[in-house]
Amino acid sequence: MYSRFLNGPEVKPLSPKEKGRLAMKNMLDPFNAVTILGEGAIFIGSDAHSPYGPGMAGYGRHVGVSYTQELIGEFFNTFLIPSLVHQDPHYHRMPKATYPRRVAHAIAQVVWTQGDNGKGMVNYANLAGYAICDGISNTYVPGRETSAGATAQRYAIGLATAPIDNFITEFLPDLARHIHIRVVLVQRVINQVARNDP
Repeated sequence: MYSRFLNGPEVKPLSPKEKGRLAMKNMLDPFNAVTILGEGAIFIGSDAHSPYGPGMAGYGRHVGVSYTQELIGEFFNTFLIPSLVHQDPHYHRMPKATYPRRVAHAIAQVVWTQGDNGKGMVNYANLAGYAICDGISNTYVPGRETSAGATAQRYAIGLATAPIDNFITEFLPDLARHIHIRVVLVQRVINQVARNDP
């Protein structure tokens, strides 16, 4: 199961149709749903007086807004902008590099990424996409501060926290490999005990 994390994306340009499929795949990912549903439960559970309202109605509104934000983000950051500027929307790992180099790579990918032609280019999907998505969110997210200062602050926080996803993509396979080895060893011990059990 963990091996799907080991290899980065194929080094081939994605067509706009394939980028659209990737956006939908990301949107429908079960881990995405778990994150949105869990975050909504924590948010509403910790503040019943939020602009979304209390209870299940507030929870439903929060989940709906979160899914809308996710849909807009995938549309602009994975499909539209990468299609227009011929940018590869994948994150490309560097598993054979040193740890400091991998950390620097994960941070740099926020502003500098790979084009469809395999060459480096400005990460327009992040730099322009975050601004577009935040501007659109200002029109429908309840209780949101929509001033230029608040919007600029959210944009800066979005860029500052963007490397977190890159760190997960870069280092999760290493962790998964170690966990997999331990699980296999434990399973072998259990199998051996079961075989020897009268």
